[in-house]
Amino acid sequence: MQHRLVKLLGAPAPWLMGVVNVTPDSFSDGGRHLAPDAAVAHGRRLLAEGAQMLDLGGESTAPGSRPITSEEELLRLEPVVRGLAHGGAVLSIDTYHAATAARCIELGARIVNDVSALRADPDMATVVRDLGPVLVMMHAKDGPLPHATDRPVAYRDVVADVADWLKARVEAAVAAGIDPDQIVLDPGWGKFLSLDPDHSWEMLARFDELVARLAPLPVSVGISRKGFFGVPMAERDPLSQLTSLVATQKGAALIRTHDVKMAKQFLDAAGRMRLALPARAVYA
Repeated sequence: MQHRLVKLLGAPAPWLMGVVNVTPDSFSDGGRHLAPDAAVAHGRRLLAEGAQMLDLGGESTAPGSRPITSEEELLRLEPVVRGLAHGGAVLSIDTYHAATAARCIELGARIVNDVSALRADPDMATVVRDLGPVLVMMHAKDGPLPHATDRPVAYRDVVADVADWLKARVEAAVAAGIDPDQIVLDPGWGKFLSLDPDHSWEMLARFDELVARLAPLPVSVGISRKGFFGVPMAERDPLSQLTSLVATQKGAALIRTHDVKMAKQFLDAAGRMRLALPARAVYA
């Protein structure tokens, strides 16, 4: 199966997805790129630094954030999508609203990153089926709205349980008419996964097992600046890139990151040391 991301990007995995938060309240950089001109400039900078795609988000789902309407979300996103799509960038829209996804695809976006995994909006599956974007589906312990909370969760086996949850969401997507070659999977991290940091660390340690359980679908690692690292925000980027690199060695096909330049430096260094990156062989 040749995945649609391969066709879309024309490059082998692992792929770099740069994060552009068009929000006032994102946990790592809320408000910094809320103005459309600032968001477009930031997106272009991430592309110049090596991002192969950009993930544009108009709503924070971090703990304590509030849900917003699709209308409010589009007020933030539309000018940014217009500005970046005009230059040919491959754009992902981080949304669980079907109307937001449909409008942004109309404007040129090619990927939908639905952190609710099609649970929040019953029309999202139809939009993805009919318009054909790549679909990223993320595991979250909470739902159907995917905002991270302080609700505890118990896992029998965190890797097996999350893999089974994601496989069930894939079955739901396929039953709705979505092709498997459209789908990318994300196990979720930090408080989306658990209040216990050890669960995120175990997911990383056993990432190769997760990839094997979900094969042949590509799996994303989105741990950039997450709180489970246990260090101040200003110190999280190096840890983010180191652990993401280890995940690629265990089969991660996509790295979602706030610091594209540093992520690319880590991947380039791995290449110079001829470290094996299994995803490159599988998704080429």
